[in-house]
Amino acid sequence: MPDRRRRTTGILAMGCAVAVVLTTGTGAAYAADNVPPEQARISDLLTGTGACATGEAETYFSEPPVLSAVLHDSEADNQPSEDNLVQAEFEAWWTDPSGTEQRLTYTPFTTGMSGFRQVWRMPDEVPANTVVSWHVRADDGSATSAWSSENGGAACRFVYDDTPPEPAVITSPDYSEEGWQDGVGVYGTFVLDSPSADVVSYRYQFTGESPQYVSPAETGGPATVRRLPTKAGPTTLSVSAVDRAGHGSRETSYTIAVQAGRAPTARWTLADPAGSGSAAAVSGADARVGAGVTFGGPAPTLTSLTSTAHLDGGGHGFLTPDAPVVDDGGTFAVSGWARPGRTDRAMTIVSQDAGTRAAFALGLNGGDSAPTWSFTVGGAHVTGGAPETGEWAHLLGVYDAETGLAHLYVNGTETGTPVTATPAEGTGSFQIGRAKGPVGYRNRWDGDLGEIQVHDRVVVPAEATALAHRTPQPRGYWALETAADGASPGQNGGAPLRLSPTGAELYTTPADDPCGLDPDCVPVEPALIGHGHLHLDGETGWAATDVPVVDTGDSFTVSTVVRLADAVPAHPMTVLSLAGEGADALQLRYDPAPHAWQLVVPGSGAGESTVMASYRAMPDNPTRLAVVYDDQADTITLYVDGTAAGAPAHSADGLHGEGPLQVGRSRTAESWGDYLHGDIDEIEVYAGALPGSLTALLGHGNGPLA
Repeated sequence: MPDRRRRTTGILAMGCAVAVVLTTGTGAAYAADNVPPEQARISDLLTGTGACATGEAETYFSEPPVLSAVLHDSEADNQPSEDNLVQAEFEAWWTDPSGTEQRLTYTPFTTGMSGFRQVWRMPDEVPANTVVSWHVRADDGSATSAWSSENGGAACRFVYDDTPPEPAVITSPDYSEEGWQDGVGVYGTFVLDSPSADVVSYRYQFTGESPQYVSPAETGGPATVRRLPTKAGPTTLSVSAVDRAGHGSRETSYTIAVQAGRAPTARWTLADPAGSGSAAAVSGADARVGAGVTFGGPAPTLTSLTSTAHLDGGGHGFLTPDAPVVDDGGTFAVSGWARPGRTDRAMTIVSQDAGTRAAFALGLNGGDSAPTWSFTVGGAHVTGGAPETGEWAHLLGVYDAETGLAHLYVNGTETGTPVTATPAEGTGSFQIGRAKGPVGYRNRWDGDLGEIQVHDRVVVPAEATALAHRTPQPRGYWALETAADGASPGQNGGAPLRLSPTGAELYTTPADDPCGLDPDCVPVEPALIGHGHLHLDGETGWAATDVPVVDTGDSFTVSTVVRLADAVPAHPMTVLSLAGEGADALQLRYDPAPHAWQLVVPGSGAGESTVMASYRAMPDNPTRLAVVYDDQADTITLYVDGTAAGAPAHSADGLHGEGPLQVGRSRTAESWGDYLHGDIDEIEVYAGALPGSLTALLGHGNGPLA
């Protein structure tokens, strides 16, 4: 095996000669009985972690890079004694400021197996901001290959850049740093521009968001960021320019103060007095009213609306300002409360004429298939949700001209998949309750409408939720601190909770400590919350209102605090139930078999029940339970100590029952059972679905949330 010696590294002022046995036509040396190693392939060379840049190209680095190559010795030279060992010879060169070529060479201390990568970490004397070329060849101890730059190969090139770019300058034609700016839902342009000519990207970040990158059209040029503000208040844009070597500049900041989204350009509450000949506009122009429109209809509960308009679905059931309210091709949003009188055909809430068709239409699709809510822009449709006859829903259609997407929101939640759309050309009159078609108006609304709004901007998701919000209202609150004549009073004149003649008693914590200083005295157990709670014996004890406290056919929330007396109850025990037709519409109970709190509703067959949610827990501590039913979403959720017991369960048929509230027992057919053995406190009932985040605030003795 020939002796292998490490070649020295240094800047070469002159060459050196070695004796060879034979030479090839390219000058590569080899011994008579040795096959020379192969010339390194360009594809096997790396500068840093990137490919070899050749020709006029070069790769930029923020520090001297590591050069590497995979070298191969011929398999024909695989002798047992040498095992195809091969050693790299690297060479790099550049031209210094005086015009003199400088070179560095490097040979690793050890040889490597054929096919393995060998590396050279470039020394600090590599000049900055200078194009450096390099190549490599293989040495098997007896012969060397051609340089990787010879025989049709090429030299690799890189630049070590030690200078970070200048900071970026931020400007905006839409959002200045002076004063409050318009606003949520309105796009703005931000221009990022560094004086440095080698900037290839900008790292930018808005307050509270993840960093992003944007590249200029040309190296060293400016880049543009488009921004849609989604919340009011101050926000800061922080930017760092990044050059070809990966250097980041000092950060530049640009702070703006964003106003709340501007008011609708057109709005009609449709809460006009009965007999009105026009719909008064809160903004925009009054709307002419057809003979098929009647004011004074019912309003969606738990909203600020006092009344709505009823449209009879006929040829005169419409309203129109006889003018357009949406700019053709621009961004817009249309919304309103709607209660369909039928769902078996297509019906329109709002639209705008465009020649012989509608530029857009918000409404519902009906017919042979299941009905859905729909937002149509041009020929594109986004659909979702399930309209129900006689049920209120809030609809919002948003067309974002910036993205070209149409969005549909139902009851404040985006529904369906946004679609790419282009509004039909031509701007005609805005319509409420009908849409233009080839042979006149069609898809007339049959039902009630209220609070129609038109925006000339994007209505962002948080605003969509606010538009559809129905504020829950307290319908019953029992602190269970006192009782008189066998009943515990409800707060603010609410229905009293009547206690059963036996097995139910109101426990009150004694005002004075009966133990005093007696060390052998067993302390009195305090009430669950406050000074008192209801204790039930598990056999005959219960409590109930004499009248319904909530309509289970609409959204509602019920909650309580419970402590079971038995660590392992002998049978399921009901905490709360709401009576329905012939059976309970809802049961909240503890089932000892799975050791779980459960939410139970009627099943599909007579006498059957369905467990909608289950939460495993041992009942050794007071537990706060809440049930939230969202009729608009047809979902029901169990919360245990403020935590949801799984995802909201869907109840497509809804809940039906307006019976009294039952505490500590449940009903199947004509019998009562599943009596609770334990303590109950802080019962709260709300009309409307409380947000899940608020359920953790229930049951702390502070009274109703609203």
